Amino acid sequence: MTGFSNTAHLLKAEIHCHLEGAAPPSLTEAQAEKYNVDIRHILRDGAYVWSDFAEFLVCYDAVAALFRTAEDYALLTETYLLELAAVDTIYSEIIVSPDHGDRIGLGADAYIAGVCDGIHAAREKTGIEARIIVTGERHFGPDRVVSAAEYAARAKNPLVTGFNMAGEERMGRVADYVRAFDIARDAGLGLTVHAGEVCGAFSVADALDLVKPSRIGHGVRAIEDMALVERLVELGTVLEVCPGSNIALKVFPDFDSHPLRRLKAAGVRVCINSDDPPFFHTSLAREYEIASQDMNMADAEINAMTRTALEAAFVDEDTRAKLLARLDA
Repeated sequence: MTGFSNTAHLLKAEIHCHLEGAAPPSLTEAQAEKYNVDIRHILRDGAYVWSDFAEFLVCYDAVAALFRTAEDYALLTETYLLELAAVDTIYSEIIVSPDHGDRIGLGADAYIAGVCDGIHAAREKTGIEARIIVTGERHFGPDRVVSAAEYAARAKNPLVTGFNMAGEERMGRVADYVRAFDIARDAGLGLTVHAGEVCGAFSVADALDLVKPSRIGHGVRAIEDMALVERLVELGTVLEVCPGSNIALKVFPDFDSHPLRRLKAAGVRVCINSDDPPFFHTSLAREYEIASQDMNMADAEINAMTRTALEAAFVDEDTRAKLLARLDA
């Protein structure tokens, strides 16, 4: 990739980023110092250290463990959103886990309150809009995912607008988790689910059959089944594609073989996102660069993906209209 930026002038948006996975190494170092924790096993020379998906999860959990109070979460959220705003990002959806808030003894309410404080602070400083997607973590089992959905449903928080399921894709069947999505749907929350990343096209088909989400997190392995690709086009389902993450986790060997261009050419609605940016040596700005330079997409094609992200965003129609007007201006 060349050193100069082709896409700095483009407005940006993303709808798939895990909050703890967005912690910049410099902030992680400051938190480790604050709590007197040795993190040399997970952070070296300003970069997170892991070699496969299992190690990535260990590294991720070790970083997440350094954020312990509502104030820590406000700082993390504001730091990430200010970083996005600095590269002309107008909208972000942050994936958070109330389960994590409970597990660290902070409690889900204080955890979410801290995230909301960070969103408000960043919006006041830069105008960036952000919303929260509550996620259930698949590997903790159906009951915990249902609890996360119930939490999101009763939160009645204007910033909590979506429900997701993330975590280890190979554990359990989608059918085991359907009740959680029914609860979230009944509460008026937008639905998205991680599928078609670690597991193949069948996991995307299962999600469409059973969850009927408007969006799929990743979904890139749908390319293995052209009938499924046609179905995604027909349904208008949006794929939240994270190219840098896919290459870092060896879902595909390189950007040449990544299916983003083929999915887009087939008529699938796609947008670009950063997932867990510093863990995968990327950022939202870099994802836009990858689309431009590694995938040879023109500005108009990239803007179309930004428009898709805003059209698929879990926001009220008034906010969506304002965001689209900013993009068009």
